[in-house]
Amino acid sequence: MKFCEKKKMKKYLTIGEISNITDVPDYTLRYWESEFNLLRPLRRESGQRRYTHDDLHTIEKIKNLLYEQKYSIAGAKKELMKEKKQKGQMNFELSVSSAAVKELQRIKRDLLDIKNMLSDEI
Repeated sequence: MKFCEKKKMKKYLTIGEISNITDVPDYTLRYWESEFNLLRPLRRESGQRRYTHDDLHTIEKIKNLLYEQKYSIAGAKKELMKEKKQKGQMNFELSVSSAAVKELQRIKRDLLDIKNMLSDEI
């Protein structure tokens, strides 16, 4: 039975909760974050990871590829990328994608810098 079926769904999960649900040790999850670009949980200001249900599904895919289908890390990466390409461009929910949020924050800073430069010239 999957997590979503067992408990009332929470928006964010801690690394401990993800570890318990997937039976993957937390140190392995941290390692997978460094290896798989698709696995990028949000972080609180304190640095604590906040996994979403999309992250949970990604972890389940990775676990299946590595442990059940016996792919290597490199092979699992290729398989995930092939799956991503078949689905087309990924849609990021801005509230759950740390990469999208960071990019928007960078763009906002750039726009504010441009605004300040233009106001200084007037």
